[in-house]
Amino acid sequence: MNERSVAEALQEAVQERDWAQFHTPANLAKSVVIEAAELLECFQWDESADRGRVAEELADVLTYCHLLAARLGLDPDQIVLDKLDVTRKKYPVDQARGRSTKYDQLSD
Repeated sequence: MNERSVAEALQEAVQERDWAQFHTPANLAKSVVIEAAELLECFQWDESADRGRVAEELADVLTYCHLLAARLGLDPDQIVLDKLDVTRKKYPVDQARGRSTKYDQLSD
């Protein structure tokens, strides 16, 4: 079985349909927000959302995030790892463990 990366599969799907012309960074960013709202709608009235629908909406959010990263020449894995490094510095374990306090409100 030929395993493709998500990026390769998305690029192929976009090329086959000639959709790249619509994929400006602004349009892709808007699409991320629109799909995120649809994901949130799954939980609008009840915490026990339909798992299948949640998976579909989450896939849409991730798809547009991947497409936006590709359009901007960014590696999704690397930008997440870079941001995680920043987050680890802002939220030291000894101050943030088990707390939801914003980083500028943390104290020993």
